[in-house]
Amino acid sequence: MIEDNEEFFEEEIESSGEENLDIDEENKGLYEHVNITADPKQEPLRIDKFLLNYRQNSSRNKISQTCRAGNVVVNGVSVKQNYRVKPGDQISVLLAHPPRQNVIIPQDIPIDIIYEDDDVVVVDKKAGMVVHPGHGNWDKTLINALAYHFEKNGAKSDLDRVGLVHRIDKDTSGLLVIAKNEYALSFLAKQFFERKTKRLYWAFVWGNVKDDEGTIRGHIGRHPKNRMQMYTYEDGSQGKHAVTHYKVLERFRYMTWVECKLETGRTHQIRAHFKHIGHTLFNDERYEGNIALRGVNLPKYKQFIKNVFEVLPRHALHAHTLGFIHPTTKKELYFESPMPQDMTDAVKKWRNYSEN
Repeated sequence: MIEDNEEFFEEEIESSGEENLDIDEENKGLYEHVNITADPKQEPLRIDKFLLNYRQNSSRNKISQTCRAGNVVVNGVSVKQNYRVKPGDQISVLLAHPPRQNVIIPQDIPIDIIYEDDDVVVVDKKAGMVVHPGHGNWDKTLINALAYHFEKNGAKSDLDRVGLVHRIDKDTSGLLVIAKNEYALSFLAKQFFERKTKRLYWAFVWGNVKDDEGTIRGHIGRHPKNRMQMYTYEDGSQGKHAVTHYKVLERFRYMTWVECKLETGRTHQIRAHFKHIGHTLFNDERYEGNIALRGVNLPKYKQFIKNVFEVLPRHALHAHTLGFIHPTTKKELYFESPMPQDMTDAVKKWRNYSEN
């Protein structure tokens, strides 16, 4: 997150031109992992970005390496990562190991679909659900659930080829849009790239945030010591440009409810930015927010925090709104997700504590 995994929409990578490749001779012993025919309405898009939309359990770096190795082939020719996909292109990815079978397994898992048509589906994701199969989570994901839903209802969608335009973390709840065809995927991806979507997040953070409104700026990159965390490099020496705008919605003495608008979409952006300014997300275990970071050193208060952690057993982050232009109708769609029950229960406890 992912708050949203949009890092594949970034600066161009310089590379050399194309080179001819005889697939049969040069790639003996390789296995075809991807075979795609670009949609007739496909807009020009770099091959590394294009493939990342299809290979959600991969990374842009890995795809770039595959391109440099000459294993990405378009219309029978090996291409570099700056090649721009055109309508009707025949695209193959060849790797030395056989593809994992049945990565997208349809599974009957309850999900909350709040809108669906032939192009898109909007889901209100529950906290605790992984979005897409990947290392350590090959099933029981949102995509597995959608595959079952599409199969059951006869919808036309190949989730191994199209799908996520953005993501949210496993323990973040809220709204996601999934494309059901290649054209919708490209159309929506452009909107996310140009920051034309309407998205607001609700977060509970430790402490009493000083200003009613503000902006957090600082490059976000991997933490220099803890590789499981992202880190804010205020001087811009490392990481990638990131901007988070926030507004205080309610204060609870030792905890603040804020609304966040992302100008960029870096991995763990809200979590890393608020930790940087001393207001770690409430009960965010990965960022040490799962202990009493603010308040009095009294047994009664510590028991209160323990009780709130029990009703909200995950980091307090919710994707509250989602607005975008529909790929086919070109009309704006706008959705709101109410605060989930665990966050609502936590608010009630904090209000009661603050008043008494």
